[in-house]
Amino acid sequence: MSTLAGDHRACAAILARSSSSFALPIRLLPEAKRRGTTALYAFCRVADDLVDDAADAVTAATGLEALAAATEAALAGHTVDDPMLRAVVDTVRRFGVPADCLRDILAGVRMDLDRSRYDTLVELEGYCDRVASAVGIAAVHIWGFTSAEAVDLAHDCGIAFQLTNILRDIPEDLARGRIYLPHEDFLACGCSEHDLAAGRIGPEFAGLAALEISRAGARFARAAQLDRVLSTDGRGVFRAMFGVYREMLGAVRRAGPDIFRSRVKASRPRLLVAAAATLCCGTRWRP
Repeated sequence: MSTLAGDHRACAAILARSSSSFALPIRLLPEAKRRGTTALYAFCRVADDLVDDAADAVTAATGLEALAAATEAALAGHTVDDPMLRAVVDTVRRFGVPADCLRDILAGVRMDLDRSRYDTLVELEGYCDRVASAVGIAAVHIWGFTSAEAVDLAHDCGIAFQLTNILRDIPEDLARGRIYLPHEDFLACGCSEHDLAAGRIGPEFAGLAALEISRAGARFARAAQLDRVLSTDGRGVFRAMFGVYREMLGAVRRAGPDIFRSRVKASRPRLLVAAAATLCCGTRWRP
């Protein structure tokens, strides 16, 4: 017979297997919030893996549809077999997480099956809203906040983190047939997606890299304000995650146009220093 504690242990096992950069910051939370955040992470990880690890798009779509149906059943109070879903629904109820956050996350993951290009920044941010900002909004409900402003700032934080992921993973995404950077940005900088796919990384790509990095940096500047409206224990985990991701963006900035040639890898020591320094000094700390 399953138990709620066992369901949350199943989520912890998913986190442990992932080698995620979030694993260490999550440990900073008190037990109940740590379990809730881990369940949220596990939900996202399972959804992502259904798409990234599937043999083909039909298999991925079938898996996502099954997960969406089971999620709705669990939210409606029906018995489900998946311990991860039981844990994440417990989290939704315990912390008042908007159920639409789960739906938005699944819709965002589904977008990776339905499209591989974005014409405009507005379209790209619509994707980021679902796949990342929804996670941030769910997370701040678990961590606790002192002002409703936290929801809007969590939205900015999700976009900042997702733009960083996109800039870090350009060659890896290209190998999957995906280009997330908006078509309008390629045009503005005098280069094209065809150049990127062909490996023709000319001097124009330096301008494209600078544009995207500046845009992500502006989101980080707004997201930094989330620090002042979170609960005390929520502030610690946020600071650590913020420090890690801002250092990732720093690695992207240092790579410049090389982000189009190889995946950016931030050194683990620098990530740990950034997490520790931001944890101690707040989001205003700069390396």
